[in-house]
Amino acid sequence: MFTTSAYAQAAGAPAAGDFISMILPLVLIMGVFYFLLIRPQQRKMKEHQEMLKKVAKGDTVVTSGGLIGKVIKVVDDSELQVEVGENVKVRVLRTGIAEVRARGEPVKTEGK
Repeated sequence: MFTTSAYAQAAGAPAAGDFISMILPLVLIMGVFYFLLIRPQQRKMKEHQEMLKKVAKGDTVVTSGGLIGKVIKVVDDSELQVEVGENVKVRVLRTGIAEVRARGEPVKTEGK
């Protein structure tokens, strides 16, 4: 009277082909994310770090805050002194530089 069939008992363990068909789309999605998002971002970061290392006296720079000025002195490896106006000098961290607009002329050695 109260007996019913248990239909779920008839199902067996999933085959190995089913497991591969579930994992393959995930691997493909991760590959697409890597090549379209992660790799270009890493390349852009590396180029920005190289640009920051090459900032020198005489370069025109734009800070992350939007100030545009000319580098007048390299204080140390992490700081620059930038002139943003007539007789207005500020110290800026290299990491605060967003872009280098114009390269300065090479420093001329005295006596030549």
